[in-house]
Parts: sequence; structure tokens; C-alpha cells
Amino acid sequence: MLAKRFNEAFEYRNGELYWKIMTNPSKKLIGKKAGCQSSGAYGVVNLDSKSYSLHKVIFCMHNGYMPPIVDHINGNKSDHRIENLRAATHQSNNWNKVTQSNNKLGKKNISWHKQNQKYWVQLVQNRKKVVSVFVDNLELAELVAIEARNKYHGEFANHGAR
Repeated sequence: MLAKRFNEAFEYRNGELYWKIMTNPSKKLIGKKAGCQSSGAYGVVNLDSKSYSLHKVIFCMHNGYMPPIVDHINGNKSDHRIENLRAATHQSNNWNKVTQSNNKLGKKNISWHKQNQKYWVQLVQNRKKVVSVFVDNLELAELVAIEARNKYHGEFANHGAR
């Protein structure tokens, strides 16, 4: 079982892993920090000739299984504290993203509709538009978007910038 192997090899301390075993006799790793930053933001660790994302290893060590996707609740991809990690689907992981940098208004799920001269609140769930509302002012549009995200995204509702 993967969780058992991870717990044999690593000690978890406040979002970081430390070696408990010697994987190479020439390297004295016991007690040293495990893993390194990968080309992505998550960091990786190698064990038994395989690479694993640090956050997935930590989740697996604490929960006994490794889901395909582990979400960082606070959106900080380098914060691997167990209380900041949860199993997710691809869709729910996307719900927890911050507002995209190319968003002209800087508001999630809101755009300006030129033809109607109104703010357009849109929310898609399972590839279907579940909310499509035109609103006169931005403040009201934000409230409508927040309510929609809370209703449809639940605990994964992220309301924009962090």
C-alpha cells in the first residue's frame, strides 16, 4: 500500500516531509528535508524510482489513499499543510481557482455585455450554463455571482483574488 510506504519513508512536519530511511547508502538523508521544487509550483519527491507530487504524498500519508487531484484550499500551491489539502475532482479544483489574469473586470463569473449595456453574470456547471443573469451594477453582479458559486460550488466556491 502506497500510504504505508510513504509513512515508512517520510516524517511529516507542518507541510513538509523529512526522510526516515536511507534510499542510497552514499547519501545520509535521514532527518533531512525530502523533495525539491519541480518545474511546476508543487514540488516533487522521488521514492522507489518514482516521482510524486509533495502535496499528494502528504495527503496520502494522512488519508490512506491518493486521489487523482488534491486541491490546495487556500490556493497557495506551496502550502502543503494537511489542513490545507483536500481531495477534489478536476471540476471542483477549477472552481477553487482565483480570477483569471485576462479578466478585464477582475471579477469572477462577471463580464460586461456591450449590446445590453449591463453586467452579465454566468456560471457553468457540468458544461451547462446554470446561471445567466444581466444586472445593472457591478456590486449587485458580484453578490449574484457569490450566491451562485456558494450554491453550485459549495465548499469549493472561491470568490476571486487571494
